[in-house]
Amino acid sequence: MKIVAYQRVSTARQGRSGLGLEAQDRAIQEHARAKDATLIGSFTEVESGKINARPELAKALHLAKVTGATLVIAKLDRLSRNAAFLLALRDSGVRFVAADMPEANDLTVGIMALVAQQEREAIAKRTREALTSAKARGVRLGNPNGAAALRRAGKGNIASLSSIKANADRHAADLSPVIASLQIEGFTSLGALARSLNERGMLTPRGGRWHKSSVLNLLERLSKLSVETQVAQTQAPR
Repeated sequence: MKIVAYQRVSTARQGRSGLGLEAQDRAIQEHARAKDATLIGSFTEVESGKINARPELAKALHLAKVTGATLVIAKLDRLSRNAAFLLALRDSGVRFVAADMPEANDLTVGIMALVAQQEREAIAKRTREALTSAKARGVRLGNPNGAAALRRAGKGNIASLSSIKANADRHAADLSPVIASLQIEGFTSLGALARSLNERGMLTPRGGRWHKSSVLNLLERLSKLSVETQVAQTQAPR
């Protein structure tokens, strides 16, 4: 039996310190010993659980897909608390096991994913109701600094958009050799590329399944990155 390990921590500080990773690694190693399995790859993600763009998970899924290995995680909530993401993972064709719940199957994982999503929605609903109640009591909501706060938020939004673009560019660069290989194999249409990416367990930047529109966006981004690289090379000092 072959396994691929995937570990995730939520903050860069945890990633640098190893906080949480040692326990996850220990759980995965114990699972491997219990199953007399061979660990053929290990991937670690430092990312928020609310964000579904997981380049390291995409690599882990790809390796598990092409080798027929099982993806092993320490705890189910290390993947995501987003039901759509977990269900897409379940349907990716890659076998995966949570070390803390090795008996879980596709049905139980699907149910747990829906429960997790329901809890997130319930929290959001309670927050909205609390704000409505506070407003009814005359509590002033919002930032009292007004326009100054909005200007600062605008700067923050610019930084946030830049970060999103950078993550999307990195994700596209990671998939560039995969796309090139598929095109060489004859998968050139948008539909064929989408099917092939889904079959190989590749995820979109948002962690979902590929469609013609998302493949088109990927190809356009790769083309733009190629042009930017060429321009940078011509402007570089000789």
